[in-house]
Amino acid sequence: MNVAASMVRADAAALDLIFRQARSHKAWRDMPVPRVLLQQVVALAMAGPTATNSQPMRIVFVESQQGKERLRPALHAGNVAKMMSAPVTAIVAYDLDFHVHQARTFPHRDVASGYRADPAHAHDTALRNSTLQGAYLMLAARALGLDIGPMSGFHNDAVDAEFFAGTSLRSNFLCNLGYADHGDLLPRQPRLGFDEVCSWA
Repeated sequence: MNVAASMVRADAAALDLIFRQARSHKAWRDMPVPRVLLQQVVALAMAGPTATNSQPMRIVFVESQQGKERLRPALHAGNVAKMMSAPVTAIVAYDLDFHVHQARTFPHRDVASGYRADPAHAHDTALRNSTLQGAYLMLAARALGLDIGPMSGFHNDAVDAEFFAGTSLRSNFLCNLGYADHGDLLPRQPRLGFDEVCSWA
């Protein structure tokens, strides 16, 4: 690898867009999100690393009124208006049977048999790595000009019964996607400092 190439950094504007100026939103403008843009977001998210290249994340993009009505009963009351007004809500889920693809995604070693033999390990791998991929998804959305509003205030069992009954998929978290109405943003909440979250060993 070219050493100089490996030291390339995102510029300040990109860091502002993805991290420093980005916010979690709850109010949305009435603007549709093109499906081709969501496809680009997913393509970027799928480029991120996962354990044994497992790629367990699965997504249902809820954009229709019918889909929103199916999702509504699973939400905590405080999240209903956020979801109903968002152009798209992603149900970020994980596939407990992700390992059926491992011969293709991790062809140089048999890892699928280990996951099949240890369902608890497979579950932990699926949950952990779908969470990573969900984070990649949110950063990719910001990088491509979308605003996000992740939500954990919902009943997973209800979402799973409505959207994933009879499948190997389980819901992880929800994320609203679209173009935010910035008018009601509160000041950014404080973040913990380096010394509060980090140590050396």
